[in-house]
Amino acid sequence: MMQDKMAGSMRLCVIIPANNEAALIGGCLEAILASDWQGGGVQVIVAANGCSDDTVAQARGFATAFDRLGWHLEVLDLAKGGKLNALNLADAKVHAPIRVYLDADVTISRGLLWQLADALSGPAPRYASGKVNITAKSWLSRAYARIWRQVPFMSDCVPGCGVFAVNDAGRARWGAFPEIISDDTYVRLSFAPQERVGVQASYEWPIAEGFHNLVKVRRRQDVGVDEVAQKFPDLIENDDKPDFPLSRKLSMALHAPISFAVYSGVALVSKLTRNRNAGWSRGR
Repeated sequence: MMQDKMAGSMRLCVIIPANNEAALIGGCLEAILASDWQGGGVQVIVAANGCSDDTVAQARGFATAFDRLGWHLEVLDLAKGGKLNALNLADAKVHAPIRVYLDADVTISRGLLWQLADALSGPAPRYASGKVNITAKSWLSRAYARIWRQVPFMSDCVPGCGVFAVNDAGRARWGAFPEIISDDTYVRLSFAPQERVGVQASYEWPIAEGFHNLVKVRRRQDVGVDEVAQKFPDLIENDDKPDFPLSRKLSMALHAPISFAVYSGVALVSKLTRNRNAGWSRGR
């Protein structure tokens, strides 16, 4: 009876996979609570997986705050680590027609949930994300971010880094999340470019700190994209990654030579070391 009541009242579900995110899960949940959402009940599922810190306790401490809004927070304490397993188990508990997949280190703006829901309100399959604000602390990572945010794929497309959302018809495009490195690439390419919507509301997405960690994460990203192309070649026709012309690169290099050198160095080392283990790495 409780599940039937929830299914009828929830309009949007936020799924947050989390592995040892005790230091960040609070900020992520506080941003959700501060949302200007007015569209009915919200279901939030924190899929804590393989945590050795107090991520679970930190997240469960927000239950009362969600209850006050008439929203529902559920924290899954999963012994087994792994983002894909966490996503699949959380997906099985969704009682809302719109799903937002949110990384635990991401901080959303007040208007993001509402704008995503509006973009996904029709019956046709749709994918949506907000305007990403790449953040970093160290000077080197800030330099990398300065160029990365200008790369055509990041500035002209809907990359969905750290946040992507789908409606019911869109979620029907795939079954369980497959065991792959890049779940966001897999989902994005499950939709044609005209089925992807970018909304104006923003979110903050932190990147790895330091050269070594930037290389690790960049290598993982590149290998993850290659893996999707190899395992799901039919999805590649949906790839709308624009060219990165030499003229644009030269312009960036002239305007920000140090930042461009950092970005190019990370890309080059990542390419030269691509055969190394590209398992999951947050670089923090």
